[in-house]
Amino acid sequence: MNDPIAQPLFELIKDVPDFPKKGIVFKDFTPLLADPRALALAVELMANPYRGRGVDVVIGAESRGFIFGTAIAQALSAGFVPVRKAGKLPRAVRGVTYALEYGSDRLEIHSDAVTNGTRVLIVDDLLATGGTLSACGELVTGAGAVIVGITVLIELTGLKGRARVTGFGDVHSVLRV
Repeated sequence: MNDPIAQPLFELIKDVPDFPKKGIVFKDFTPLLADPRALALAVELMANPYRGRGVDVVIGAESRGFIFGTAIAQALSAGFVPVRKAGKLPRAVRGVTYALEYGSDRLEIHSDAVTNGTRVLIVDDLLATGGTLSACGELVTGAGAVIVGITVLIELTGLKGRARVTGFGDVHSVLRV
């Protein structure tokens, strides 16, 4: 069940059937981003569980994780590290390849972005199957960093992605659908 305070956010998210492919119902949260009060509320609800928990760096997965990640980093007085698709970062990287429904993908961060003992909060817009967030967790722990938690705006509970990422720590979702 969703927190009643988050209900205005839920009402701004639009379902787009058959996007990006047939059978997928895309959760379009761009109307939420266009509403200053809703955006502020979303950032507050995603960041609040991690206030006072010593987050050094927020990482956000390309590309929608960048949107919330930078705002949450600012709210927590932390730095921000982008997690990019392969070949997008200009310096030495550490990367992880992960399975998709059909094939695989690779995510990377700069090799010096997080180090042993860095306290990291992982941020994304959506938790579905957990593939992207799990890959982010592997990147962070592979560098010796500590995951403080994972926070997302939307969790698609029917896809059971939480089970795939719980081993990386506390998982917080603002809206569960």
